[in-house]
Amino acid sequence: MNRTVSKVSLYFTLLRPYQWVKNLLVFSGLIFSTSLFKSNTLVASVAAFGIFCLASSGIYILNDLCDLKADQLHPVKKNRPIASGKVSKGSAIIILSLLLPTAIFCSFLLDKQFSVIIISYIAINIAYSLGLKKVVLLDAFIVAIGFLLRAFAGCVVIHVDVTPWLFICTLSLALIVSFGKRRNEINILNADAKNHRETLEFYNVQLLDIILTICSATAIGTYSLYTMANETVLRFGSQRLIITTPFVMYGVFRYLYLIYTRNVGGDPTKLLIRDIPTIINGFLWMLSVGYMIYGSKLYLF
Repeated sequence: MNRTVSKVSLYFTLLRPYQWVKNLLVFSGLIFSTSLFKSNTLVASVAAFGIFCLASSGIYILNDLCDLKADQLHPVKKNRPIASGKVSKGSAIIILSLLLPTAIFCSFLLDKQFSVIIISYIAINIAYSLGLKKVVLLDAFIVAIGFLLRAFAGCVVIHVDVTPWLFICTLSLALIVSFGKRRNEINILNADAKNHRETLEFYNVQLLDIILTICSATAIGTYSLYTMANETVLRFGSQRLIITTPFVMYGVFRYLYLIYTRNVGGDPTKLLIRDIPTIINGFLWMLSVGYMIYGSKLYLF
């Protein structure tokens, strides 16, 4: 019995469920379009989230298969189920062949436009795993595009427009995560960095510092301007959303602090769910955004 439970747990780990946190971006359109309490849009968003979990888990398995040798050289990634040999490549391929087709099929049932996004997400990530990850700069942008597609999907599935603010802010934040991860890998792997990720041979700490500075300023600036934009004021009835800006600033600064002073950031999602200050800040941001957008509907004023 214990052996069976252990095996199930191992296969569940293979899916990287903690990475499903990224798929919460699907709900951004729902929340900021003031559609949270509409049952039909809520159900559609939850379904889209579930489908993205299937697709992203399939992609993670594909990445693990393609990066098997490189992961075995990494001090942390060598413990992953496939890299450690605890899950065979054959078993991983079978699970992969079930996840991706199921995600595509379910996406068609949910919404045709949404299915285009899911197919695009899968196709882009397959191309990434098979070769584009070796192209400097483009490797980080493809990862960021994955975040963008999640945000776009959340808007498409409930039939609301994607705003330019959402596009730029999501892209900037995603690039911080992508390039921050590469900076961390250079620091912890040193001369072996290029053996783990080929593009790391062409990056250096100085370049990545400049990129992180630009992306951080863009993300914070875009979010701040969004809270004061005319369309935002018209939608929410005031500029009160600007009060949530300090939480966004703190979140960005906290991540940079962890990269620069703690030398962590190789897996940003784990930071998001394990770093206590980040968790508290995220909770307070969600609470404040919810109050600013939905407070009057809940009669909290």
